[in-house]
Amino acid sequence: MKEAMFYQKLDGGRVRCGLCRFGCLISNGQRGRCRVRENREGTLYSLVYGNLVAEHVDPIEKKPFFHLLPGSRSYSVATVGCNFRCLHCQNYTIAQPDEASVERSGSFVPPEAVVERAIATGCRSIAYTYTEPTIFFEYAYETARLAKAAGLKNVFVTNGYITAEALAAIAPFLDAANIDLKGFTESFYRDVVGASLAEVLDCILDYKRHGIWVELTTLVIPNRNDSEGELRDLARFIASEVGVETPWHVTQFYPTHRLTDQPRTPVETLRMASRIGLDAGLRYVYEGNVAGEGGESSYCPGCGLLLIKRYGYLVEKNLLSGGRCPGCGTGIEGVWN
Repeated sequence: MKEAMFYQKLDGGRVRCGLCRFGCLISNGQRGRCRVRENREGTLYSLVYGNLVAEHVDPIEKKPFFHLLPGSRSYSVATVGCNFRCLHCQNYTIAQPDEASVERSGSFVPPEAVVERAIATGCRSIAYTYTEPTIFFEYAYETARLAKAAGLKNVFVTNGYITAEALAAIAPFLDAANIDLKGFTESFYRDVVGASLAEVLDCILDYKRHGIWVELTTLVIPNRNDSEGELRDLARFIASEVGVETPWHVTQFYPTHRLTDQPRTPVETLRMASRIGLDAGLRYVYEGNVAGEGGESSYCPGCGLLLIKRYGYLVEKNLLSGGRCPGCGTGIEGVWN
């Protein structure tokens, strides 16, 4: 165990967690919504510090990041736990564990070892991913500080629910975040995710205010968040509030966990979402989970030149030179070196 960061001690032995936007009020002997932070006699503890349940070398494109060190590898780590309850969670066995299994999950790997292994395997970044990095904040924070000092990038793959205070603490060490913008109605977030859309939108803007490179991902689910109107509203929000330079990944859903009543997303629906994004003024829209369908490559928004050709997570060609198009010299936003 490790004492948690960002909580307030209250009367009666209770505590108020200030790590994520749920702000759980936790009585003695109880845990927060994430299941991995427990109040023990008025002190809040993280039960998952250093206990990795996933540790892999991944292409950075798998996260997905398409505008951050393309073709590089990222050392990817996770503990159990999440503060969301997504009905379609792909990693539900580790993201939504029962409370009894939390302290028995994973193997202890200190932050120093994560950094050493990342360097030894030729990775250029560490990704805090698979579950929700916010809930293993203390571990991510200490690892990110060491990684930054060692010359590695740090990236979050997140649901976008961290508090402003916690984000401000890790922002100096965080280079990029891929944030799930799972839909664009409060009803979708309430019924499918168990959270608030307004809080996610505010959090996305917090990341931008800190100068962290942001890419957004929307898993397009048939009959849930795939209406043309909702996608247009979402794309307009990105263009007007986040920035037209923000890459938007529209990805294919497949039935899983508790959401098995809908089919895979048709490629035609992803194409519609992609057109909507481009019509809204977004410069970079990508179609995910449909390798080889043509929506994964990067093109210059100035002259249309193919800059980075991808097949799935594989970069087959990269013509970018110093973050600029070699054809017309247009600057391509991202983290390139």
